[in-house]
Amino acid sequence: MSTDKKYYAGVDMGSVSIKAVVINDHRIVASHLMASGGNYKNVAQDVLNNVLAQIGITYDQLSGIIVTGLGAESSPFAARQASDISCQAAGCHRLFPSARTVIDIGGQFTKVAKISSEGRVVDFLMSEKCAAGSGRFLQVIARILHIDFDDIGPLSLQSQNPVEFSTNCAVFAESETVSRIAEGALPGDILAGVHRSMASKVSMLVRRLKWEPDVVLTGGTATDSGLITAINAALGVGVIVPHEPRLTAAFGAACQAEDILGRSDADE
Repeated sequence: MSTDKKYYAGVDMGSVSIKAVVINDHRIVASHLMASGGNYKNVAQDVLNNVLAQIGITYDQLSGIIVTGLGAESSPFAARQASDISCQAAGCHRLFPSARTVIDIGGQFTKVAKISSEGRVVDFLMSEKCAAGSGRFLQVIARILHIDFDDIGPLSLQSQNPVEFSTNCAVFAESETVSRIAEGALPGDILAGVHRSMASKVSMLVRRLKWEPDVVLTGGTATDSGLITAINAALGVGVIVPHEPRLTAAFGAACQAEDILGRSDADE
């Protein structure tokens, strides 16, 4: 490997999927993601192997690597660890320097972070451990309605009469969804109601944090146009969505590796 071209990797071992990004000079040169399937070690190794193969280098040729996410402790390779909140902040700051608030709706939790002009976490809040505040809830509702996840947003936006859910509990909301289907409620109206309920929970977290614009939305649910619309309405401001919102933490981890480990190399 050329001495003037150094590569840094970030791996985000999330509850739903594992993502890896390789950067050079803070630019993404390779990325890949796979469903975790509950097998963090094997999938993480496969994902990292994939991105390395994309640019034709080996693990030993990386100048640095940082692992983050729920499964970071299960990393199959030697790597420095960092919190997913700090990595999300670093990734969003690199993509959008004007960002001051980050909303990450993951598979199990919703996390909201307030970040500085340098991309550091100033404060953060996390939802209680309940599926109603996470992307898992949308997956459950999609399964009940027998629709593909990618169809959730467009169907929701067609709603003329959103269903009002009387509970904030995912278990009871699932039961309520079944009842509304029996009553003849349209799938789009049910989804719009779910989006409003989730947006309300997100909005409460954001307001407790005393948020500031610009606001960036990350996570797999950030591809859901209906949820984006509901969050925009709840906050009264348009959120920014990265081109690939599932990769921001992995990208931020790689940026941290380049900033921290690259600086250490320069000092030697």
